[in-house]
Amino acid sequence: MITPADKKVLKRFGENLRKLRKDKGLSLREMSYACSIDNSKIAKIEKGMINITFTTLLQLAVALEAQPAVLLEYEPAE
Repeated sequence: MITPADKKVLKRFGENLRKLRKDKGLSLREMSYACSIDNSKIAKIEKGMINITFTTLLQLAVALEAQPAVLLEYEPAE
């Protein structure tokens, strides 16, 4: 079960992913092609709707030419 705190973390991760994708100038379709993940799944990840696996994290990072840690940056709300 995903707790409210988990939802916040997933939402922040999704925001990081979307920002990096847009900064690279990639559409959802282009990102999907680059990492072999369905674009609807990427959209759900960006909205913080699903929890991903480590291998999915790596696929996303490779497609963005970024270190996985960049996607994991998180500053908890005060």
